[in-house]
Amino acid sequence: MNYLTQQAGGYHNVGFTHKDLYNALQRGKAKEIVDEDVNALIAYFDYKKHDDPGFFMTYSVDESGALYNLIWSDSTSRLDYTCFGDVIAFDTTYKDNLYGRPIMPIVGVNHHHNTIVFATAIIADETSQSFEWVLQNFLEAMMNKSPISVVTDGDRAMQRAIKSVIPYAKHRLCSWHLSRNAQANIGDPKFTAAFSKCMASWWTTKEFDIQWRSIVSEFNVHKHPWVIEKGNTRHLWAQAYLTGHFFANIRSTQRCESMNASLAIALKHLKLPTLF
Repeated sequence: MNYLTQQAGGYHNVGFTHKDLYNALQRGKAKEIVDEDVNALIAYFDYKKHDDPGFFMTYSVDESGALYNLIWSDSTSRLDYTCFGDVIAFDTTYKDNLYGRPIMPIVGVNHHHNTIVFATAIIADETSQSFEWVLQNFLEAMMNKSPISVVTDGDRAMQRAIKSVIPYAKHRLCSWHLSRNAQANIGDPKFTAAFSKCMASWWTTKEFDIQWRSIVSEFNVHKHPWVIEKGNTRHLWAQAYLTGHFFANIRSTQRCESMNASLAIALKHLKLPTLF
């Protein structure tokens, strides 16, 4: 617009406004894009690379050539990871977006304990293969720097992917999800309160084991499958078994869920109905 103004000898001689120019360019783009929404998305990310040389994006397609998994991260997020990437958290429980696909923001915290986004993925499904694909490409984007610790919900496919791709990272399960699951499975608020205390208390492992047996006995849940499973995986959620490991004070994935909601709202405004 500045160039055209100079050529015409003044803004009043151009004959159209900034908005007119923008709208004309958008109409031109719309004619070229038509229904090729995937191409439009990839083209947009390619454009971002010109604007931001550190922008990272990669995707996979299925047998029919349709977009399957997608992950991206800009230069600011990648730089943040070099400084604050010791602990990451991710979650896919929020799926209320235009395509019904799980959104997977990978987040952490900075020195002010504010949430920062390292990368974002949209995945085809919640299988170990999809999670492994995301983590492998996430590491590629982050110069193969592996996190020290990871916080996720209790999804077993996630657990398998973490063991496969970042086996040396200490894994912690989300305390918020665990408390909700305790209430959903046992249905007793007193048990949920006792379980939450058991989960968060800075006991020794011996003290924890004594308290855990006491709770299981008190509420007579020693045969309940959920309780048995939690007892077998206490090293993933009990503070007593996690003491000495750095988690940057991240105990839950609720940061991811609020980010998921924001991303889903944004995606609803992307008029791309044939994206997947």
